[in-house]
Formats: sequence, C-alpha cells, structure tokens
Amino acid sequence: MAIDTSMPILVVDDYKTMIRIIRNLLKQLGFNEVDEATDGTEALQKLRAKKYGLIISDWNMEPMTGYELLRHVRSDERLCQTPFIMVTAESKTENVIAAKKAGVNNYIVKPFNAATLKSKIDAVFGQ
Repeated sequence: MAIDTSMPILVVDDYKTMIRIIRNLLKQLGFNEVDEATDGTEALQKLRAKKYGLIISDWNMEPMTGYELLRHVRSDERLCQTPFIMVTAESKTENVIAAKKAGVNNYIVKPFNAATLKSKIDAVFGQ
C-alpha cells in the first residue's frame, strides 16, 4: 500500500533554514501539507490542535529538545501512535539508543537528501 502523501506532517526545528530544507525535500517526495514548529513546546501545542500523520523533529532545540518532545508524545494517549522521525547532526550511539528506548520510529543524521528521507519514511510506514 502506498504512503498517503496528503497526510499532514509536522516538522520541528529551531533553525528556519533546516525547516525549509526538510519542507522542500518532503515536497519533492509529494508531501504538501507540512506545518512547522520551532521547538518542542510549540510542537506540542500544534499536535494537540491537529492530527498529524508524521512528526520529523530535530534533537537539539531550546527550551524543549526533540528528545523531550518524543517522550511527551509517547506518554500522551492521543498522540502516542504518531510516527516520529528524529533528525540530528550527531550520530552518537547513546543518543540513538536513548531515542529508540523512548519510542522513536526512525533516525536521520544530517546532512541527508530526499532519497534518504524517503527510505526512512518508507521504513516507518513498512514500505
């Protein structure tokens, strides 16, 4: 079954340029309904107001990190099933393990391209 490219996606990053890059990559892959948040707190507000099919979040943000956002999402009964991809510039093994334990669906290390993003999204949705 094909992935629903009309599903809304929330991109969370405190760096506007990275949001624009991810938005453009998603557009190349056919995803057009992309919202953004600049930190975990703003993301939680948006997640409580609208149902998203996927969250793509940076790890390093202030005041709420992507890891803290992930933990909030996984502990929220209404949000806990939302697929979550973590993006980071660091490929530290302990971070990957911590994110996996917290329930992340996939992990992308920057820099990445549309093909990498597509393969990570495909893996999350069992393609």
